[in-house]
Amino acid sequence: MLVDVRSSTHVIELGPDVVVKRYRSRRNDEPHREWRALTLLHEHAPGIAPVPISANLDVEPPTVVMSRLNGAPLECGPSSDLATAVASAVMRVQEAIPSHTLADLPARAGHPLELLKQVRTWCAAARRPAADPTVAEALRAAEIWLRRPALDVVLEQPTRPVFGTGDGNLANLLWDGSEVRLVDFEYSGRSDRPYELAELTEHISVRTAHGPGMEHVLKHFDLDSAEADKMESCRRLLAAFWLLRIMGSDRGDPQTRAKTLTSQAARLLTLLDRRTS
Repeated sequence: MLVDVRSSTHVIELGPDVVVKRYRSRRNDEPHREWRALTLLHEHAPGIAPVPISANLDVEPPTVVMSRLNGAPLECGPSSDLATAVASAVMRVQEAIPSHTLADLPARAGHPLELLKQVRTWCAAARRPAADPTVAEALRAAEIWLRRPALDVVLEQPTRPVFGTGDGNLANLLWDGSEVRLVDFEYSGRSDRPYELAELTEHISVRTAHGPGMEHVLKHFDLDSAEADKMESCRRLLAAFWLLRIMGSDRGDPQTRAKTLTSQAARLLTLLDRRTS
């Protein structure tokens, strides 16, 4: 079976026991990041991710072959029971790599300050839609928040490093009825827990799915005050990123996109304490 999503950075061929992943992009060193992640996780946390089988990274397109995992992608944020399995899997991946090895890894693609620069640029160029007052209000609130001089300091504040998957998409969490496993490590690298949890919580796949979101999962993580403060800022930043990304897209049904945009604007306003949940 060939899976080809036009907006994706890769094409996937699904076999009975293996997955062949061919990459369309090297912009963030995606093939090497994925192969490195699979190799390290197989060594330090076997079973949590696909087994690396082979890689041909210096051809076009670069290719990685890995085992095919059982299970189906999550379709919504987990209930309290399933949240335990999700949190356990995420913790295991984050904490799997020894500190001396983790220190030598490149930072994950799209680190907080990089994302902040991108969101500020997008926000400054965004048109305020007169037909949607919720979106217009969210953009004004985001613009004010993004100008806060302390924001850069908060986002670059170092906290305990972890291994980050670099992608909070629900589809990357596979549930087989007893365990959750993770796939898709194209943007992986050294990160920290506040940013990774923020991405897991605010990813647009979670926001557009029916269900309780990721709040049950967050309850399993014991963050100190510095981590909690940074996660709050990261969640706001990611919510602004998704709002602006939806605004800049012309894919899909226009009515569905408009509803998603309004919903994301309301979410951002809630995180910015401008609106109650």
